[in-house]
Amino acid sequence: MESTPQSSPEPQTTLLNDKVPFHRRISYALTDTGGNLLYSIIGAYLLYFYTDVFGLSVGVAGTLLLVTRLVDAVDAPLWGIIVDRTRSKYGQSRPYFLWLCFPFAVFTVLTFTTPNLDGTWKVVYAAVTYILAGIAYTGISTPITSILPNLSRNTDERVVLNSFRMVGGNVGNFAAVTFTLPLVAFFGAGNDQKGFFWTLCVFGIVSIIMFLIAFADLKEINTEKIKTIPFKSSFKAMKGNWPWIILVIANLLFWIALTIRTSTLVYYFEYNIGHKELVPLINGISVIQVIGMVLIPFIVKFSNKYSTMIFGFILAVLGQIVLFFAGDHISFLIVGWIIACIGSGIACSMPFAMLSDTVDYGEWKSGLRGSGILTAIGSAFCIKAGSGLGGFIPTQFMSSFGYVPNVAQSTQSLSGIQFVFIWLPAIVFALGIIPMLFYRRFEKNEGYIRRQLLIKEHHAEPQVK
Repeated sequence: MESTPQSSPEPQTTLLNDKVPFHRRISYALTDTGGNLLYSIIGAYLLYFYTDVFGLSVGVAGTLLLVTRLVDAVDAPLWGIIVDRTRSKYGQSRPYFLWLCFPFAVFTVLTFTTPNLDGTWKVVYAAVTYILAGIAYTGISTPITSILPNLSRNTDERVVLNSFRMVGGNVGNFAAVTFTLPLVAFFGAGNDQKGFFWTLCVFGIVSIIMFLIAFADLKEINTEKIKTIPFKSSFKAMKGNWPWIILVIANLLFWIALTIRTSTLVYYFEYNIGHKELVPLINGISVIQVIGMVLIPFIVKFSNKYSTMIFGFILAVLGQIVLFFAGDHISFLIVGWIIACIGSGIACSMPFAMLSDTVDYGEWKSGLRGSGILTAIGSAFCIKAGSGLGGFIPTQFMSSFGYVPNVAQSTQSLSGIQFVFIWLPAIVFALGIIPMLFYRRFEKNEGYIRRQLLIKEHHAEPQVK
């Protein structure tokens, strides 16, 4: 690694003064609130909706989730390239909050709509609407991450902004997973198909309002100095970018584990615990992960980013173990769930802040600032591919253990549900620790890289294309 030279006063002053007003921090948080308000319902309830409401077998539902998510995940780098090549009077990433908030809401509502179709056409409808919702989500979530490097150059400010975003996202997740089933019961009055439709309509309207507020208030800096990256050169921003590769692997494993846990929660509490009515309460307790998210800037200040993420993984594993020993004792189940949620909250938050640093690394190494494609693959691709695998893997275990929807489960089936809810996420969370052990050497060099980029910026003419 290269040694860190003395920086000039001008770049250092720029870093120190590059703060974002509080109201814009809130607006940035609203982007993830609006996104999670809809997408968290997909992660938490789509598998259950497909099997117990829409009417698909668990095997078909799992395969559908895997195939559509993997097909849909291909659009992540494409959206990244599109964002990298965007030049508008509104900025580079910000305009997508305006352009895509309506399609995102509409396609998500259609995903939870049950048409009067049978057989193959029913599966086709589910696949098409799910893919369209996923494409729209990638298109609007990619700018949420890619805009961060353009909101501030200050790495500490980026961590703070990301914490605001994560808290906002957690609020959206809390509202989605806590109030979905009660609202379904309220609007449906015994008809869950009708209940899901109207619940998603309400959440969709709220999501649109939040994205429009964020669009109106956020401001990007220095986007006029960023070169337009030719299509054939976009993937060069990834070449040799080892901190980015490490983060992608770790983040993909995280989303596989998290989706396995969230998508099987309702099965575990309905069949193993016998208290499906507790699912909204347990999901609501997930808001406790805000504590971890708020503490991240302080933890990072006295530690570092890679060890903070490892700590999150460890807590997530520990929480899963507590869930096992808790059995059907609700109080102990809640304790285990709290530990697991705090850990997953930390591990979820860190990659979004660290991806900005990998964008800087890629620009320093290759001369290409591929904030769109790097953050798209590092966030949206990992979420969607991880969610697809995380939705598919437990269905295969449950199917092999003999799960049948809406009937009393056999002892073997109950064992399968317990394994996929408790032990499978714990194993995958633990695997996520391994790549992060290699991140340390890159994090130590971030200060030098950032100062070099600032020196280059101050001595270069604006480049517009």
